[in-house]
Amino acid sequence: MDRQIQKINLQPDYVKIYKDIVTRKYPEKLEVCDFFFKKNQLSVLDVIRLNNLIFGVGNKEKLQFDQKHKSYDKAAVINILNYQKKNNLNNTELSIHFKLSRNTIAKWKKTFVLK
Repeated sequence: MDRQIQKINLQPDYVKIYKDIVTRKYPEKLEVCDFFFKKNQLSVLDVIRLNNLIFGVGNKEKLQFDQKHKSYDKAAVINILNYQKKNNLNNTELSIHFKLSRNTIAKWKKTFVLK
């Protein structure tokens, strides 16, 4: 009565989803996105970059709507804060680069103290 416990993957398989979208609707962008498709799993930042590569940047209303619905996991937040430290950016410059609120960055810095 041995049971194998399967690891439950709670994240969607973004590589498969985006690969299907590109091959069916945007085959001309396959070469550009190939770098992301070679990865086993995409980070939150990879998904955002890939989405912008495939669908492009929309109008102002679409950008505002999309910005309200972004969420970042702990790994992405630490990656963003490390990017800031590596490139010697202040909160304003980082917020412009990643299109985030300065208050969000300040809160992340208090929550995830980097040394």
